[in-house]
Amino acid sequence: MSDAYEAAGVSLTSGAATIERISDAVKSTHDERVVSGIGGFGGVFDLASLAGIHDPLMVASTDGVGTKTKLSAAMDLWEGAGGDIVNHGINDVLVQGAIPLFFLDTVAAQRLDPEIVGRIVEGMAAACRESKCILLGGETAEMPGVFTEGSVDIAGTMVGAVSRSKLLPKAGIQAGYVLVGVASSGLHTNGYSLARQVVGDTPLTDPLPGGDGESIGAALCATHRSYHGVLADVIRQDLLMAMAHITGGGMQDNIPRVLPTGIGATVDVSAWPRPPLFDWLIQGADLAVDDAHQIFNCGIGMVLIVAPECVAAVQSAIAETTWVIGETVAYDGSTDRVTLTNI
Repeated sequence: MSDAYEAAGVSLTSGAATIERISDAVKSTHDERVVSGIGGFGGVFDLASLAGIHDPLMVASTDGVGTKTKLSAAMDLWEGAGGDIVNHGINDVLVQGAIPLFFLDTVAAQRLDPEIVGRIVEGMAAACRESKCILLGGETAEMPGVFTEGSVDIAGTMVGAVSRSKLLPKAGIQAGYVLVGVASSGLHTNGYSLARQVVGDTPLTDPLPGGDGESIGAALCATHRSYHGVLADVIRQDLLMAMAHITGGGMQDNIPRVLPTGIGATVDVSAWPRPPLFDWLIQGADLAVDDAHQIFNCGIGMVLIVAPECVAAVQSAIAETTWVIGETVAYDGSTDRVTLTNI
């Protein structure tokens, strides 16, 4: 039977070798919260570990790395791609005030390479350990006829928990609240179809114009950062009204997701230094700046919405430079809900 399956393009041997390759990395994230992990039909997580969260709510988010994996392959930076998907999921539950609990992944390809999958999962495991999150299980799939040779798809689901009283966004956001921007680590996991088009035949080893000596490829493959650690004190002190993770759709599409009816925002795009990578992409794609901010994060990966009297405390609680980048405004539907200024 395995010979017939092999002839159809699926290797049972490769699948078994992949599971063996990733087992140690997965188990390195496990602790007493895991009742049953790798090898079963489903991972089992002990909900008794939520006893310290009053009136807990579960928060879940699913996403993928997308076409960034093409650059991960070209640069042989697979561990970063594993970190990308975990950190993206952490940020997506974080904006609702939740702590990450466990992650489930999917890695699919035309043909599985146990070493590549192993390195991806090692990157996932490292990101999970950093945030005390469990890599509870996942799926590896060979899909001949669906994927092209050498292509890899990486996706996953993050599950977190938050006390009902701490759920974000909070009610009561009004005009005049302040937007505080927190830096991104690069493109994160969005805009890569256009970025790869800009790269074209340019060698990825070429230095990034205007950069500090790193290559174009390294800048493009920088791992999507997690905001779990840097925002821990702000969240613990209950200083935020809302957070927006700046992913696909940029400022214009993501900030409105956490605003109540009748409220919009203005963003001053001159309020923070735009990293050289984004300037290079904007020039290479001949983009208008407002279009660039809807495709790329342009240097701000998380936007915090803060009551005016809490801004100083928020910025003091974050152990890195942040920027006041705008404010909330009354919105009547006659203009864009997020307006960019000083373009």
